[in-house]
Order: sequence, then structure tokens, then C-alpha cells
Amino acid sequence: MPQSRTRTVVVLAAGEGKRMKSALPKVLHPLLGRTLVGHVLAAAAPAAADRTLVVVGHGADQVAAHLGEIAPEAVPVLQAEQRGTGHAVRIAVEAISDAEGTVVVLNGDVPLLRPETVTALVEAHETAGAAATVLAAEVTDPTGLGRIVRDARGGLEQIVEERDATAEQRAIREINAGIYAFDARLLRGALGKLSTDNDQGEEYLTDVFGLLSAAGEAVAVHVAADATETLGCNDRVELAALRRLLRDRVNAGWMRAGVSILDPETTWVDVTVRLERDAVLDQNTQLRGSSVVGEGAVVGPDVTLIDTTVGAGATVLRAHAVQAEIGPQASVGPYAYLRPKSRLARKAKVGTFVETKNAAVGEGSKVPHLSYVGDATIGEQSNIGAATVFVNYDGVAKHHTTIGSHARTGADNMFVAPVTVGDGAYTAAGSVIIKDVPPGALGVARGEQRNIPGWVERRRPGTAAAEAAARAAGTGPGAGVEGEGLHVMADASERDSTSGDTALE
Repeated sequence: MPQSRTRTVVVLAAGEGKRMKSALPKVLHPLLGRTLVGHVLAAAAPAAADRTLVVVGHGADQVAAHLGEIAPEAVPVLQAEQRGTGHAVRIAVEAISDAEGTVVVLNGDVPLLRPETVTALVEAHETAGAAATVLAAEVTDPTGLGRIVRDARGGLEQIVEERDATAEQRAIREINAGIYAFDARLLRGALGKLSTDNDQGEEYLTDVFGLLSAAGEAVAVHVAADATETLGCNDRVELAALRRLLRDRVNAGWMRAGVSILDPETTWVDVTVRLERDAVLDQNTQLRGSSVVGEGAVVGPDVTLIDTTVGAGATVLRAHAVQAEIGPQASVGPYAYLRPKSRLARKAKVGTFVETKNAAVGEGSKVPHLSYVGDATIGEQSNIGAATVFVNYDGVAKHHTTIGSHARTGADNMFVAPVTVGDGAYTAAGSVIIKDVPPGALGVARGEQRNIPGWVERRRPGTAAAEAAARAAGTGPGAGVEGEGLHVMADASERDSTSGDTALE
């Protein structure tokens, strides 16, 4: 076994990515839970580098800020002027002039790269004692990629960029993946000898292999088992293609782990999501961020979960949830929206056209339909009537509502916070609750109903409603009784109460 060696990882992330046509630096474009550079750093992690450098250039401040969030141990190194990959690595190596052992260089736009592949490359390089090792791949269409040119014995002769390749070299289908392992000391010496005598006028890192080989040093090729891992991204079309490939890989992995994905082509699961066995994901489902789906839970169809936890045996149907907690055996949807800090306990229900925010729904409690529950606590086994609104905002501050356990609130209620409805209490339909309701009490807060006979016939004559009312009263055409066309004048008090454009009209 080779002895343990010092390792340095250098990620090249300075390019502008002009073909992306974006204000966002290319390496910060996201796919399935990480940015492009985030995926590369995750792949490099098992290499156990003593230090990680990320060469930044275009959008340097943005990239550096992102690194501070996802990989604070990584050190950004500025390449103020982009003069090629060799120039970028030279700047990084100059920043660590004392580097020894192995230097691993990775492009920042290869999100499908697996940790196992990076580890295998490094181990092959160190075991062979090579001066430099390139990761290669056999592809169907090598257009635009550097070619691996081998000598008569099958060893590496040189790496040629396509724009500098001959017609014969362009026919080669073994390509350079842009991922390398170098001996630090030999790399430092070779970088100082790079020239810009090429089509682009840049310092090519790939020229290091020719320089080392000419000096009699051993250079090697390590072939990736799966060529898709080496695919980079130059525009949004390629980014979408990579996203689909990663989706397929992620979904296949979860299905082999015991998760049912009913329509893998319409199911998108971030690499940061965790699923437990016998979970079921139905079609058109998106799981993002740190979301977790528990054992036996059913999610979908038509569900988006962002940083949301779904408990074992829960059901989420046609819903959108952000930073929510859905307890075991709870039920959500269809057409529900759980906003941040929504917490559903075991067997709780948030039903059709219900929105919640900063709300705790207790075990077995239900908010079945057409309601808004914000800044609230609902106890156990309570039922919230249809068309209920928790009025939590007074225009300046948010206020809290508490509904006790085993409470029953009527349809079309408004709870004007801060207010408390006690355990076992009821509230009448149509009530606007502005005062606390004691435990076991019935809260009624609505005006007494008053009916004004004959109002429609008098105030809306000739309408379909007036004719229907007349027939029902036995006074209209076809009623079969005398009194057709009877017109009853309102008394003075009635005229006062119905004159003009009143609320009744």
C-alpha cells in the first residue's frame, strides 16, 4: 500500500461562461440541490485534501461568498485575468509554494463527477508514482473536447485541444476530462515552462504532460468507468441535459434503496434530500433542499417540498410546502400551501385550499378546507370549520391565536388575534371572535338576523328573482290564485330602512 501523502485540491472556477448568457457566474448555476461548483467540491471531499483552493475570476465576489456558505474551508484564489488553465493552476500553486505530495485539479463545471472516480484517480496516480495522471473517457461524440493521443505502446504521448488538433487527432474518441493528479514539485517546475504558442494564445495545463514526458517523467492515463461523469456544461441546453442525467441517477439510486418512484421522468429529487424505504413518490413531484420523506409516506402527484420533513405514513397530495414539518400519518392537500414554520402533529390534517404559516396543528386536529391559519396553535383533536381566517396582522405586528384541544369552531369564523379559544369550546358559524372563549363555552359573535318580507318584489320588480318569489308566495303569474300583480307598499319604517343604496341592496 502506498504511504499517506499530502494532498491539495485545486478547482478551476474562474471562467465567465459566455455561452450561458447569464449575469450569474457559470459555476453558480444550480442543479438538483447544489451549484455546479458545489457538486465538484462534494466529489472531491473523499480525497481527503489537506487544503482546497478554488480559482475564481468572473464574478469572483459572488463565487467567494458562495464558497463561504457551502465550503468555508475552501480558499478562493483570484485569477484577475483569465489566460488559460495553466495560468490558473500556476496562480493557485504560487499561493501554496510549500505544497508537496499530490495536487488534484478539477474543472468547476462537471457536476456528474462521482467521489469514487476522484478517489480512484488519486489512488492510481499515487500507486504508480506518476508525475501526472489524466482522467480520460471514451465518448461517442468528442466534438469540442481535448483528445488523448497515445504512443505506439498505448502510453500517453500528449493531450491536444481540438482547435490545435490535426484531422487524424480529431477522429480520436478518447477525450481529456479536465481532471488531473500531479506531483506537486514536478507540476510547479513544469508550469514555469508553459508557453502561449497556440491558437488561443493561452497557457494550457495539458501542455504539462508533454513537458513532463519529454523530461523522462512518467505520465499516466486513468479511464473513467462512466463517460457521463466527465460531461461539462457550456450553455443552458447542456445544463438541462446534465440535470436530466443527474435526475435519472438519483432516482435510480433511491429506487434501488427501496423507494417507489411511479414516474421517474417527472420526479426531481435534490441530491441533498433523504428518503426512507417504502416511501412513494407519485408523478410531478419535486423534493428540494433538506427535505426528508419518512417510511411509507406518499408524496404526490403534483407536490413540491422545499426543506420540508414528511413523517412516516403521511400523505401529501397536490401541495406546496416550504420549511414545514408534516407529522406521521398526517394528511395534506389537495391544493394546500404550507408556509415556513407550519407544523402538523401525528394524524393532523390540512385539507383543500388551506394555507398555513407559523402554525402548529395538534395531533388529530383538522383544518379541512378553505381556510387561512397563520401565527396559531391548535391543540389536539380539534376541528376548524370551513372558510375560517386567523386574522393575525394588524398592519404593524403579527399576533397569535390559540385554539385549545377538542374544540369545534364554526364555518366562516374569523379569529382576531390575539385571542384564545379554550379546550372543548365551540364557536358559532359566521362569528368574528375578538374575545377569549372560555373552555367548554360557546362563542357567538354575529348580528341578529332580520327578514324583510316582500323586499325583492318591491325593490327588484321584473327580475327572475321577483317572479320566482311571487310564484312561491302564490301571487305571481301561473300561481293559480287571485292577486296577480299585487303590489304591497312598504310602511314608512320599512321605506326608511330600505331606501337608497343600502347594504341590503
